[in-house]
Amino acid sequence: MLILAIGDIIGRPGRQAVQQLVPALRREYGLGLVIANGENTAGGFGLTPDTATELFDAGVDVLTSGNHIWAQKEIIPCLDGELPIIRPLNYPPGVPGRGYLVKGQVMVVNLIGRTFMGDFDCPFRAMDQLLADLSFAPPVIIVDFHAEATSEKVAMGHYLDGRVSAVLGTHTHVGTVDSQILPHGTAYVTDIGMTGPADSVIGDDTESVIRRFLTQMPHRLSVGKGNKTMLNAIIVEVAEDSGRATSIERIHREVES
Repeated sequence: MLILAIGDIIGRPGRQAVQQLVPALRREYGLGLVIANGENTAGGFGLTPDTATELFDAGVDVLTSGNHIWAQKEIIPCLDGELPIIRPLNYPPGVPGRGYLVKGQVMVVNLIGRTFMGDFDCPFRAMDQLLADLSFAPPVIIVDFHAEATSEKVAMGHYLDGRVSAVLGTHTHVGTVDSQILPHGTAYVTDIGMTGPADSVIGDDTESVIRRFLTQMPHRLSVGKGNKTMLNAIIVEVAEDSGRATSIERIHREVES
């Protein structure tokens, strides 16, 4: 089975890149599942029912998220509904939504890191508990680890090596070059990257970000502008019987916006 995981989708440019590229990628690779991190799709900050629907219509099967999932309040009632959207598993008990779902023969799990991120429950122990509690889980398990610190992501990859099919990092919006199969058969990358405006600072308007650094004055950032949009993604090939990853490939595509 070939699974595509798309890095953080930023605003309208990111949604347009998904609409233009994902149908062709599904045909080109014969993809069995498409996962995307959608927490920045609504104006660069949060997710709405409408932006989620755009992505599902374009060929995304499951949307993961992270620390910005609560930014657009209208999405919150949907988190307990039928839309295939998940929020990090290690939010405290009682939070709306779910931290994993099974789509076909694949379980997709969302975790959030703690280093430089916030006071969340331990993602390592949360994943241990999930794997222990499940009476049945398909062999193929894909984890979106939404975290800031490289060390925390690498540690999670090794911690889950052999217990899940892939640990794929999101959140920093800059793709890393360390895609690999770990010793016990888990595909790993520290960060998939982002899908959004190429002429930007991690998706935000370049001039606005530079001004913030120069002045240290807070102001709202907008999605980057420009006529070129990039899609960063990872394709993982997984043996459906064992759940072991057999290959991992980085995808970088650009389109005119």
